[in-house]
Amino acid sequence: MNFGIQLYSLRALDEPTSALVERAADAGFDGVEFAGLDDDDAIRTALTDTGLTAPAAHVGIDELESDLDAVCERYGALGVETLVVPYLPPEAFADAQTVDETAHRLDDLTAKCDDRGFRLLYHNHDHELQTVAGEPALDRLADESGVGFELDLAWVLAAGYDPVDYLERYADRTPLVHLKDVVLDADAERGGRPVSLGDGELDVDACLAAARDGFVEWALVEHDDPSDPAEFCRTAGETVASLRRES
Repeated sequence: MNFGIQLYSLRALDEPTSALVERAADAGFDGVEFAGLDDDDAIRTALTDTGLTAPAAHVGIDELESDLDAVCERYGALGVETLVVPYLPPEAFADAQTVDETAHRLDDLTAKCDDRGFRLLYHNHDHELQTVAGEPALDRLADESGVGFELDLAWVLAAGYDPVDYLERYADRTPLVHLKDVVLDADAERGGRPVSLGDGELDVDACLAAARDGFVEWALVEHDDPSDPAEFCRTAGETVASLRRES
């Protein structure tokens, strides 16, 4: 299993994406997950120079649906093979009918991505785990669609569920995970406050063991809003190095 960083974590640095790639390399990561692009040529050069890869990219569903060919051409030129829908609003999971509609929408997009040689995944937050027709909406989505997942382990935990259980349940359709830590807090917007990896309540060792037993190819470190993004990148790289030694 490879370790990468979701570049959304470093957005507050206000640096070119190519510079963020270099930071990720200096921190010891194997690759990056994009959250937008700027200078494609500079990014390509940075990937080549550092030896990092870009296994995935977060791309909004409106952009994917409006011009998928352009998206695939641009990201494919950077070596990206997996496109991730990073967010759909709570309204898309409000009840059984809307979940089913979301499932069909993602299935349609999955088929179009497949035709172009790309894999499509959906990335959860906490609202996909609200109860719908007696079960978490994410489970109904899984039953009603064939879309793969990029499970965000912190938001599964914050929603009141066991990330290990979800990794095991959807092992065959979860090639990527977001390795993000959280302190549970009922007063927080999503039931938890993101913190640096190892500083929260996520059982990182258990999650990685389950990920390795499944089909997870990449564990992508993320922090939604680090106070010092550069320091987060550096210390997350150190934590990943420690996890590699322990595995």
